[in-house]
Amino acid sequence: MLLMIKISLAIFLLLIIPTSSFVFAEHIFNSEAYAQYLDISQIESKKVTFTFDEKSYDIYYGYRGSLDSMGSDEQYPILSSMNINEERKSIEIVMEDVPEKTDFWVRTPEDVLYADGEKFKVLVDGVDTRYDLMKFPNDYVVGFVISEDTKNIEIIGTRVIPEFGAYSVLILGITILGLVYFTHKFSFGNSLPRIN
Repeated sequence: MLLMIKISLAIFLLLIIPTSSFVFAEHIFNSEAYAQYLDISQIESKKVTFTFDEKSYDIYYGYRGSLDSMGSDEQYPILSSMNINEERKSIEIVMEDVPEKTDFWVRTPEDVLYADGEKFKVLVDGVDTRYDLMKFPNDYVVGFVISEDTKNIEIIGTRVIPEFGAYSVLILGITILGLVYFTHKFSFGNSLPRIN
């Protein structure tokens, strides 16, 4: 009799406990709200926004690597400007004031700055500087140390947005149309001797 009760209880528990590997929690979490991961560095950091071809790109930057210093009264460096240099395929940063040696990081979408093999080059006041790299699904974070009174920082990649601007495409199109026009107007093939 005791064995029969144990078997009945075991069968009852197996029927009650879900054995499926699928979990449905739409009543608790809105799955659309969590489509993109939340990142404290994007929430708590400063950003510079660039607009190319009517699309905006945010580049986040910050100081130190931990959350311990957030909300403290420490003096942080002041960024004067951040620009994209298309010729050098880089992001140029000018610092207004760096009160003390600190960690500095820049988070950039790979659409804005990309390096083959994830091999960037970081110049701090013209000196090649070692850096740490962290890869996110669509972003890179390049972190490095800047010393007191740093003025110029440059992060160099192999491709920068816009790779081909509207003027470059326009010039290329006009050149091709000009070549087609002149080859039809002045046929160079008729003046060459024919070999049979």
